[in-house]
Amino acid sequence: MAFINSIKTYFIESYAEMKKVTWPTKQQTMNYSLLVLGLSVGLALFFAVLDYIFNLGITQLLLEA
Repeated sequence: MAFINSIKTYFIESYAEMKKVTWPTKQQTMNYSLLVLGLSVGLALFFAVLDYIFNLGITQLLLEA
């Protein structure tokens, strides 16, 4: 019986904590999503350029040898 009471207490306390949460507005969520998307694309491009440069460098080293 104590197990059932502890589960009940868990859900009651979780619900009380969820009421205390300050949720972001729709505009904030949109801004954060665009920021994450922009940073992801930017980093992907950065690493693609680095990969291309290193590939050229290694190719040149192998051709000279």
